[in-house]
Amino acid sequence: VQLQASGGGLVQAGGSLRPSCAASGQSFSGYGMGWFRQAPGKEREFVAGIHWSGRTTYYADSVKGRFTISTDNAKNTVWMQMSSLKPEDTAVYYCGAKLFWSGADTDTKSITLWGQGTLVTVSR
Repeated sequence: VQLQASGGGLVQAGGSLRPSCAASGQSFSGYGMGWFRQAPGKEREFVAGIHWSGRTTYYADSVKGRFTISTDNAKNTVWMQMSSLKPEDTAVYYCGAKLFWSGADTDTKSITLWGQGTLVTVSR
């Protein structure tokens, strides 16, 4: 059972990226999925989440209106469209999952399965 994140990279401020997270090894249909990030010297923080039903999405205030989380029906892949990127968005981005996770719980301790992270660097 694993989550594999990819699609990070270097982009100029104002640009876009669309990292993805591939889930494998079991069915993830009952899992809430989310993206978190950790900037240098800071704690990991919630960015966006999808309710385990797939019906509702949640966002941190800092990315609301700029980032969009989405998934396929089986939640085999989770994407995050990142637009209007800012230098303060620079971080390692992690995908996470938990059975019956609401997608709104911002506590990283609530996540039981983590991917390895993908680095997003936004230059000025």
